[in-house]
Amino acid sequence: MASTLAGVAQAEVTPLSVYGGLRNLEQVEISPDGKLLAIAVTDGEKRMLVVREAAEGGKLLSAMNFGNTKLRAVQWAGQEHVLITTSSTAEVFGLSGPKREYLMGFDFNLVTKKQTLLLKNQEGAMNVILETPDVRFIDGVPQAFVEGVHFNDNRGWNTLYRVNLKTGVTKMLDSGGSENTDDWLVSPAGQPLAQSIYDEKQGAWSLKVKGDGGWTTVEKTVSKMGSFGVKGMGRDGRSVLVWAYDEDTDKTLLREYASDGGHVDVPGSGDYDSPIQAPDGSRLLGGYSLVGDERRYTFFDTKTQANWSAVRKAFPGDQVSLESWSDDRRKVVVKVDSPTLGPAYALVDLDAKSARWLGDIYSKLTPDGVSEVRPVKYKAADGLEITGYLTLPRGKEPKNLPLLVLPHGGPAWRDMPGFDWWSQALASRGYAVLQPNFRGSDGFGQAFLEKGYGQWGKTMQTDLSDGVRYLATQGTIDPTRVCIVGASYGGYAALAGATLDRGVYRCASSVAGLSDLKRFVVDGSKRFETGNNSAQRYWLRFMGADGLKDPDLALISPAKMADKIEIPLQLIHGKDDTTVPYVQSTLMVDALKKGGKPVELVTLDGEDHFLSRGATRLQMLTAMVAFLEKNNPPN
Repeated sequence: MASTLAGVAQAEVTPLSVYGGLRNLEQVEISPDGKLLAIAVTDGEKRMLVVREAAEGGKLLSAMNFGNTKLRAVQWAGQEHVLITTSSTAEVFGLSGPKREYLMGFDFNLVTKKQTLLLKNQEGAMNVILETPDVRFIDGVPQAFVEGVHFNDNRGWNTLYRVNLKTGVTKMLDSGGSENTDDWLVSPAGQPLAQSIYDEKQGAWSLKVKGDGGWTTVEKTVSKMGSFGVKGMGRDGRSVLVWAYDEDTDKTLLREYASDGGHVDVPGSGDYDSPIQAPDGSRLLGGYSLVGDERRYTFFDTKTQANWSAVRKAFPGDQVSLESWSDDRRKVVVKVDSPTLGPAYALVDLDAKSARWLGDIYSKLTPDGVSEVRPVKYKAADGLEITGYLTLPRGKEPKNLPLLVLPHGGPAWRDMPGFDWWSQALASRGYAVLQPNFRGSDGFGQAFLEKGYGQWGKTMQTDLSDGVRYLATQGTIDPTRVCIVGASYGGYAALAGATLDRGVYRCASSVAGLSDLKRFVVDGSKRFETGNNSAQRYWLRFMGADGLKDPDLALISPAKMADKIEIPLQLIHGKDDTTVPYVQSTLMVDALKKGGKPVELVTLDGEDHFLSRGATRLQMLTAMVAFLEKNNPPN
């Protein structure tokens, strides 16, 4: 009888495929007039773009099968065109450096049902694009403004192209660009308005704005860590928007630049995480911020603010995110993240005063597969306050639980409230999962970010184990049953937990983690024409090294400390990873084998850094859970 009951209980556990497969709904975009929806859907490994009427029960108008192509963005260009951005990992003949992830753009004409490659057969150019296109209307005709690569003197320049979506005619715009131009902004009238220029070797950024007298440099500054770029149109629909750091307030502000060089900071923008543009990109409407555990949208216009409040009130107790809206902002697509049901898309019609569901993001997820997520707050050893989230396994009292520490990537990123497929999958197997926003995380002010400089393998690492000790003192977890897992920087933290902060974890699983920091920085510099580049400066500052020859890099590189590992270790890595190359895991394997240490390597064929394929994402999750259940049983 006992074995039969155990079998029934096991059968009720949510399959890992529910969490590890691709999201069944990946994106929903409403047309400018609010009458149509473009929906990116998946079926196993296959991705499709479906266009249907927005009305309830509206008919299907078109469907495009993209197979296993990575679909990155969908956007409307008027009522008759949908622009699609895809990506693939490749080496391109004639370009130096390692494999890269290349974007390609397509226009789908809803009338002719034809799909056309943007920048097709342009002389001296590649077919790839550098950003998702901007859409503007000239004499009522939709135009796609595309940043592409044009070769001049055997060098690829970021060049602005205009594609007439009605005729298909493409024109390269001679707009005063330079070899260091890295970003463009087009005015609502369809004219090149601004360009961001960044000198990698000098670490110097400048902004050029086009006025009646031509191009004028309106800002110059030293920016060793990279370009500021441009962020869209300002509030007046004429100025140019850029992020700018204000030392007095320790906040990053949105600054509006006029063509005459004058500028003003947008009030309240120091609290924004991202700007919100009008649906047609014509001007700044407000900003998004995560305040505590609440997603907050702030609009300058009181009517728009009242409309958003009405949208928000339709889903009490849920996390609500703006996904897309009609040009009149009366029909709004939102992502609704329920703490008990998981995430779904909904359409709110403010005129009809109605809200209806469009579909669950994970179609096979049931309430029994959603675990409780609690915000946590604790003090690091030096007194710094660390916040984060604790996911608790269903059906278990929160006492003496086995724990998995799951640090985020970046490291200049942060974990957020809401449904996280990875932590939910691990919690479904009986583990508590801690996701700390350690020092160096983004979203908590520049000073908090800078506290991470030079702290790889040091206080950034002990911020994680301080969380373990806090939960142990609360009686929530059993400190003898703790493992650490993570991806990207989180994968590095997992390796560092096995080598540099020993005695805390029973096992470690690293997904696409960095093991040899010097090799990582060197490989990352190969795509630049100079060894003195922003990527190298960025990483060395965060890692706390004066240069590539600094011996401190070896002291915080897990591959150089492999002889210290005394716990089971698993490495998982995508073969097509262009962010953290696959060699970072093979270097770790070689170091462990040299020292006679056991290690498990799981290779994800055809997978990139972001786990974009369902089959390999599930492969990762299945292998990790098997490893954890063997080395840190949940029961």
